[in-house]
Amino acid sequence: MKIGVPREIMEHEYRVGMMPGGVRALTKLGAQVFVERGAGEGSGYADRAYEEAGAMLVASTEAVYRMCDLVVKVKEPLPKEYPWIQKGQAIFTFLHLAADRGLTEALLAAEVVGIAYETVTLPDGVRPLLRPMSDIAGRLAVQVGACYLQRTNGGSGVLLSGIPGVERGRVTILGGGTVGTSAAKMAVGMGARVTVLEQDSNRLRIVDDLFGGRITTLIASSETIHAAMVQADLAIGAVLVSGARTPHLVTSQTVAQMRKGSVIVDVSIDQGGCVETARKTTQADPVYTSHGVIHYGVANLPGTVPRTSTQALTSMTLPYLIKLVQRGVEAALRDDPELASGLNVFRGRVVHSGVAEAHGMRVESWQ
Repeated sequence: MKIGVPREIMEHEYRVGMMPGGVRALTKLGAQVFVERGAGEGSGYADRAYEEAGAMLVASTEAVYRMCDLVVKVKEPLPKEYPWIQKGQAIFTFLHLAADRGLTEALLAAEVVGIAYETVTLPDGVRPLLRPMSDIAGRLAVQVGACYLQRTNGGSGVLLSGIPGVERGRVTILGGGTVGTSAAKMAVGMGARVTVLEQDSNRLRIVDDLFGGRITTLIASSETIHAAMVQADLAIGAVLVSGARTPHLVTSQTVAQMRKGSVIVDVSIDQGGCVETARKTTQADPVYTSHGVIHYGVANLPGTVPRTSTQALTSMTLPYLIKLVQRGVEAALRDDPELASGLNVFRGRVVHSGVAEAHGMRVESWQ
């Protein structure tokens, strides 16, 4: 099997789809691994390290696509990459297809086997390839939000921790999954007053037990969301529906009633965002203001800490890559229900219900 690791072309994306250690493990199994020159530099991995691990270096992203059976990335292919995708090729990466019809159609046209990190699911419902990035994103969301609350950055000038005699800042977190829990840990650590809203009462009970009364937990409804948002200095969107577009839980009318200079960080923007006024931004231009509220919508938030993120992600993807190499793509998918749960598109068919529903397409079986 020929495996390709291209350099990420998304703006300010410094992660890489495989560390040199992964190359070494796969080449020992007989795979050929082609790495684009400079692909690992943003995460601190030099070309020489990949060569020493057994990789062959290639000059361009296009070359990686054209010569490989399986492409391993971090972020979804961008429109510039669509012409390079080969018919029948397998792509293993974050895809977020429910929020991107153009990419969905491009992968269908190329009859790609598209395995999305974010929908690989264990029997207990845990998404192992999404979890480390969600953990990082949740922690970073509070860190970033606290920064933009500073008056010099356009914020309201609130210090989340407060000081003795001065009220602490309020943080509202929508969603009690991995992102929301990690955000709550960071916000509590900063000394903020934290409210977590979640629709799943069992999950909310787990979150409440975890923090031992140090946060407020509420069942999410239109009323509780509105009330918590208008009181927030910082709001974190941490909602995920596996493989599907994120519903808008916060209306523009609610945003208009928030305090001027408050901040929204919508981590779920990859899947469309849970705040109606939220849209994707970039590291080069990360924020904008709507209704007097600062919005941060960087879709590749973990990419701001690429060394940590690459190590966390690739340690989780490597066992699945080993299965793909040892058995071949289709046999590995047949033999491993966890890996098969990551399938979004398969040789011209949409095989994930969330993606099909998002685009009004028919969901089909891949077998």
